[in-house]
Amino acid sequence: MSDRRIEKLSTGIEGLDTILEGGVLRGGIYIVQGTPGAGKTILGNQLCFNHAARGGRALYVTLLAETHGRMLAHISQLSYFDETAIPDGVSYLSAFRILETEGLKGLTEALRREIRARQVDLLILDGLVSAEETAGTPREFKKFIHELQIQADLADCTMVLLTSAAADQGFASAEHTMVDGLIELRTRLRGRRSERELIVHKMRGGGFIRGLHSFQVTTAGIVVQPRIEALLATPSRPVATDGPMLSTGIPALDGLLGGGLHRHSTTLVMGPAGSGKSTIGQHFLGAAHEPGLYLSFDEDPKAIRFKAQSLNLPVAQLFDSGEVEIIWQPSTEGIFDEVCIRLLDQVRSRGVRRVFIDGINDFVHMTGEEDRIGPALTALANEFSALGATLVGTFELDFNGIVPGQPLTGLPILGLSPIAENIVAMRFAALGADIHRLIVALKARDNALRPQFRRYELTARGVEIEADSGQADLILQELVRQGGASPAPFSTAPFYPDRPSGDGT
Repeated sequence: MSDRRIEKLSTGIEGLDTILEGGVLRGGIYIVQGTPGAGKTILGNQLCFNHAARGGRALYVTLLAETHGRMLAHISQLSYFDETAIPDGVSYLSAFRILETEGLKGLTEALRREIRARQVDLLILDGLVSAEETAGTPREFKKFIHELQIQADLADCTMVLLTSAAADQGFASAEHTMVDGLIELRTRLRGRRSERELIVHKMRGGGFIRGLHSFQVTTAGIVVQPRIEALLATPSRPVATDGPMLSTGIPALDGLLGGGLHRHSTTLVMGPAGSGKSTIGQHFLGAAHEPGLYLSFDEDPKAIRFKAQSLNLPVAQLFDSGEVEIIWQPSTEGIFDEVCIRLLDQVRSRGVRRVFIDGINDFVHMTGEEDRIGPALTALANEFSALGATLVGTFELDFNGIVPGQPLTGLPILGLSPIAENIVAMRFAALGADIHRLIVALKARDNALRPQFRRYELTARGVEIEADSGQADLILQELVRQGGASPAPFSTAPFYPDRPSGDGT
């Protein structure tokens, strides 16, 4: 019996199995709770059909007035539905009348009889709240749950009880303490946007990933995205630190960084819209014939390819050959964890070596939780490093020009070090009617670095940086002269101010 107790039964839902560290205990009893419309019925049926696809037998029992025909008409639109699995793999029983006429005792007997007759090893009971309302006393309902536990154990049948209890009911009632696990599905509004979340409150017999996780209801059914910072709390493999330096594709920028980028490192390029951040990313992706990945939140693939061709950048050929692929993810309705998992899947499946994320700001807006971004991006960057990929990402700043004598004022310095080994800042400097572009490498871990502003231009060949700091020095001195200010240290503004998303250029 002890061996059976430690055996896990897969739910067949990859993200959920990941959260549950393999699935639920075989022969256990679980509650899935959520408000109406949270996705419980879709989840329950998905468990049944996934189980049948692996050769098991599932029984879906309803205690609700909705007919099976109506329910099946809805779930038949989902890809997991397999009509051929009915009735041998998945069977349905309406116990609404039994509960109405014979009470909990009659329901218990009916379930025992059906489990034995159909030889099912997965039971979904939809409408537990109806059973609770039928019970004369809390003690009677507790006894009903206890009888289900005994039956699950004797028949080696895993049971999942679905209930639409109110969101504010809490989890202190008897049934919550008695069952082996408790999962809640919830929906929340963020502004005008509705998001679905899953949380595991309890799971006996094994560990699970705690906290809130995103999920979606798609044509494939329930799709769960584990919380990325918990999923990648430690990298999947040791991070290799050896290997040659990588070029950014801009020799002068390599010089500013002390020789280039360390393989497997993370680089953050900060600057206002129009400063050339995206162009630096395209230089980076085209600097070597390596599998690459471009994540864009603003520009679509057609616009990105057109820009590369117009500037005659080497990456244009890599786009055409498919060596560098583009993922376009408009941030309007994206799910942060889902995007991160898509990136990781691409890096793993294609052996991607260079990753460019154009718009860290959009990640901030996508989550709506600024506190998450630092830990989540750190975990993501560490996993990229473990997989052998080098990451360059952009962060958009306001259009604030350089303050005379304080050229680094307004840069978000705090919180960057855990995420990026290298930090490059791009600034606008206004002198009269002229706008000058300046660039500086603020950080290059393990490289000999002397932070020094250089003037640069966006030309028909991309980003071109001057060979020395002479012109940049004259511009900064003139700003001080006109402004009458004395030099001062840079600002330590928060890393994630509330900034609008720009065009990512």
